[in-house]
Amino acid sequence: MRDGTDLPDNYRVWAWREGNDPLELRSETRPLPRPGPGEVLVRNHVIGLNPVDWKVLGSPGIEPGNVAGVDGAGMVVAVGQGVPVAWIGERVAYHSNIPAHGSYAEYTPLPARVLLRVPPQVDFVTAAAMPCPGLTAQLALNKLPALAKGRLFVSGAGGSVGHFLVQMAAAAGWSVTARSNTRHHEKLSGFGATNIPNDASPDVGHFHAVIDMTSADQAAGLAQALKANGHLVTIQGRVDGWINDPFSECRSLHEVALGAMHAHGDDEDWQSLVRQGEAILSDLATGTLQPEKTVSRPFDKLPEHLDALKNRNFSGKPVVTLSRT
Repeated sequence: MRDGTDLPDNYRVWAWREGNDPLELRSETRPLPRPGPGEVLVRNHVIGLNPVDWKVLGSPGIEPGNVAGVDGAGMVVAVGQGVPVAWIGERVAYHSNIPAHGSYAEYTPLPARVLLRVPPQVDFVTAAAMPCPGLTAQLALNKLPALAKGRLFVSGAGGSVGHFLVQMAAAAGWSVTARSNTRHHEKLSGFGATNIPNDASPDVGHFHAVIDMTSADQAAGLAQALKANGHLVTIQGRVDGWINDPFSECRSLHEVALGAMHAHGDDEDWQSLVRQGEAILSDLATGTLQPEKTVSRPFDKLPEHLDALKNRNFSGKPVVTLSRT
């Protein structure tokens, strides 16, 4: 291991031991991990909280003692074998693999290939709030063909993924119709979307593409809104079966999951996604993309903040700041 600063012997984490309640996360002090081959050690400045963080608590594959959390931003302070020492001191953001050591910690070991360089104009709060929703939005749009002024319907557009997706789709030339709670309509209109309320249905056979962020049942119902040769992208649930007769409307079904990138993506896949993630951060730096409003709490209050996210007790993107910020 090579490092560029005095590192502590121990560090603090929020670990999962049992149950599925965010308030059951345990504060633990552990020996500081050493980055392995191909890894770096990031000193976290800000941690981004996401719904997946509480949804996976207690799920298969999560071992007792697992450090939860997927999103963070901070400084590279050490590198393992095979990683250029030039990474030390870089400002980075990241999305980590759910079964691995996560972001709910003062320090996180990570594969170097997942790191996103953060422009100097972007603060760590904005950077930590981006990876899970921003990269998910990017992967969803990657599923769609490039259509000049194609019509896109986005269901569940009021959340963090929708915040990025609507902006990115409009910038790419899509004519976006967004379905969300009415409290999000003003914001989404500012991003270029036409709004319909949550209880409204899109026109049958009108859209070139539909992206759903609500449920498998909602996604299956929205397939009727697609034109022939249209594309349905699902983020919050897999559609079982398919509504088309063979070789009829020829609609296509796509799935999006960042976890699949960690499990099955190769170096080429990650190089592409990192380039796109860094482009999102660059757009945040220039104001081309607008960041989501954040709601911050300190590290010691992380479980309570995650519980509030689970119960939807506030509006905005939750982040946790460490005392060094």
